[in-house]
Amino acid sequence: MPPSRLLLADTFQQLPPPWADDPRPAIRAARRVRPDKVVVLDDDPTGTQTVHGIPVLTAWSVDTLCAELRNDLPACFLLTNSRSLPLAAAQALNTTIGQHLRAAAQATSRAFVVVSRSDSTLRGHFPGEVTALAEALDQDFAAWLLIPFFQEGGRYTLDDVHYVAEGDWLVPAGETESARDAVFGYQSSNLQQWVAEKTAGRIAAADVASVSLADIRHGGPTQVTARLMGLPHGCVCIVNAVSQRDLEVFVAGLLAAEAQGHRFLYRTAASFVPVRADIPPRPLLRPEELAMPEAGGGLIIVGSHVPRTSSQLDALRQQPDVVSVEVQVPVLLQDAHYAAEIARVTDAIEQALRRDTDVVVFTSRTLITGSDAQSNLAISQRVSAGLVAVVRALTVQPRYLLAKGGITSSDVATQGLGFTRALVLGQILPGVPVWQLGPETRYPGLSYIVFPGNVGGPQALAEVVEALRRPTGRAR
Repeated sequence: MPPSRLLLADTFQQLPPPWADDPRPAIRAARRVRPDKVVVLDDDPTGTQTVHGIPVLTAWSVDTLCAELRNDLPACFLLTNSRSLPLAAAQALNTTIGQHLRAAAQATSRAFVVVSRSDSTLRGHFPGEVTALAEALDQDFAAWLLIPFFQEGGRYTLDDVHYVAEGDWLVPAGETESARDAVFGYQSSNLQQWVAEKTAGRIAAADVASVSLADIRHGGPTQVTARLMGLPHGCVCIVNAVSQRDLEVFVAGLLAAEAQGHRFLYRTAASFVPVRADIPPRPLLRPEELAMPEAGGGLIIVGSHVPRTSSQLDALRQQPDVVSVEVQVPVLLQDAHYAAEIARVTDAIEQALRRDTDVVVFTSRTLITGSDAQSNLAISQRVSAGLVAVVRALTVQPRYLLAKGGITSSDVATQGLGFTRALVLGQILPGVPVWQLGPETRYPGLSYIVFPGNVGGPQALAEVVEALRRPTGRAR
C-alpha cells in the first residue's frame, strides 16, 4: 500500500523526543582530529543554500583542486550542473572530477570526502553519476548514504518514506509535482522502493538498508556508529531525519565510524553539508551586506516551471514597480526567429535598467514537452541557452542579478557571466544563497542570488526584490 498524507504537526508530536545531548561538540572534536576537506559535487547551484564563506567553482583541473585542498576552508563546491546533461555526459563529468580529485589528494596529502549533492526532491542522475564517481575515486566504500532530508525546503524522511511539507500536510514525494518531472520523474515515495525503481531492479528494495529515526533518537551517535559499521558492504543506506538535531546525531555517529576506517559516499540534500563540514549557522544576510551599487535596477530571471515558482512569479508581477518581460518559448524554439526574440527581450531589459527600475524576465508558463526524456532535455537546454544569450547581450549592468531555478542559475552564471570561482556570502532567505562573483566575471563583485525553484512561500520572490530595492529606486 502506498504511503498516505500525514498531518505534519500531529505526526511530529507523536515521534520520540530528539536526542537530548548536543552532538556538535563531538562533531567539532572529530573534525579537529581528521579535518578532511568536504568536496561537494553539485548538480545545480542550489546546494550552496545552507553554507557561507565557502567557494563554489566551475573549474576542476588538478592544479585548481590542489589549491582548494591546500587552503584552510572546510569545504568547497564544484558546480557540475550535471542535472542539465544527458546521462552519458554527466557520468563522464563525474569520472573526470573523481580522477582529478585523486591526483590532487596525492599531490597535497590532504584527505577528502565527497558529497554528491542532488536533491531537487529526488530528481537527478541516480545511480548513474554516483556509480561513475565511485569508480573514478577508486575507494572501498562501505556504503552509499542516501540523505535527502532538507529542512529548509520542508523535506523529511520518516519510516524510509520521503515527504514534502505542503501547508499543514506531509505529502509523499511520489505524489508531488516533482515526481512527474519530464526527465527525472518517479513513482516511489518509499526510498527503498525508489532505489529499486531508479536502478531498474538491479538493487532490490529489500537489499536497501536504513538508519531509522529510532536508531537516532533512542540510541544516539553510538547506535548510529554501530548501525553503519554493521551494514552489508557496498549497500545503499537510507538515513531517516526530520530535524536538524537528527542530522547532527547521525553525523556524530558517522564520523566515529569513519575514524575506524569505514568510507562512505554521500548522496544528499543541502542540509547535510554544513553539519558534515562543521560550518556554523549565521543570520540571514541584510541588504546592506551585499554592497550593491547605488544606480541601476535589479534583474530577475525566472526559468523554473515548478508550480511554486509560477505562484511566486505571479506575486512579483503584481508589484507596481517591477517591469515584466516575457520570453516566448515557442519562438525561441524556431531557428528563424530566435535572434529576433533575444534582441527584443534584451532591449526591454535595458530600457528598464536605464530607468533604475527592477525588471523580471520569465519564460512563458505553458510547458512545452517533447516525445521522450532526451527531447525534453534538449528543449530545456535550448531555452536556457536563450536566457544566457540575453545576459551576454546586455550592455547595462544590473545592481544585482537573481536567477530562479537550478539549471537557469547555473547557465546564467557560468555561460552568461563567465564565473569560475565565487564566494558564498550566505542566504538572503532560508534556502536562497547569495554569491559574490569573482574578478574574472563580466561584473566583478556582483551579488548573484541563486533562488531554487521549489523554495519559499508565494510571496518570497516579491519579498526579496522589495528588500533589495533602493529607497530612491522607484519607477519614475
